[in-house]
Amino acid sequence: MLVRCLYASRARQPLTPAVVDAILEQSRRNNPSRGITGLLCFVDDVFVQVLEGGRDPVCDLFATIVRDDRHAGLRILAYEEIGERRFGHWNMGQVNIARVNTALLLKYSEKPVLDPFAASGAATLALLHELVDTAQIVTRGG
Repeated sequence: MLVRCLYASRARQPLTPAVVDAILEQSRRNNPSRGITGLLCFVDDVFVQVLEGGRDPVCDLFATIVRDDRHAGLRILAYEEIGERRFGHWNMGQVNIARVNTALLLKYSEKPVLDPFAASGAATLALLHELVDTAQIVTRGG
């Protein structure tokens, strides 16, 4: 059974390129053997991540993320059983929202900023889908 987990969190430390690179490297190294795919968006101190895969591996990874001291204020925005992956091309794709057209952000929120804590899970997931459809993914992990 495939599931999708969408969550948001705030970084406890500044999101330097080294911090983001470490997170992405760890994901790209560990996710393929777990059958997990997904996408990570970040701006300022906000992370939004979608994970797809089998229920047990996704739940186990999410439990690990909850214990990770790099994250604070972690919130599940959506969790659902799915018939197919939407983010299956990425071991962990990356989007820097600061580089995204503000009109796209305004389509799904009140202000042209990424604030998953103020938006619905459905709106946040729709934004991620549109980022995929408009080729806003910075990196494909393989």
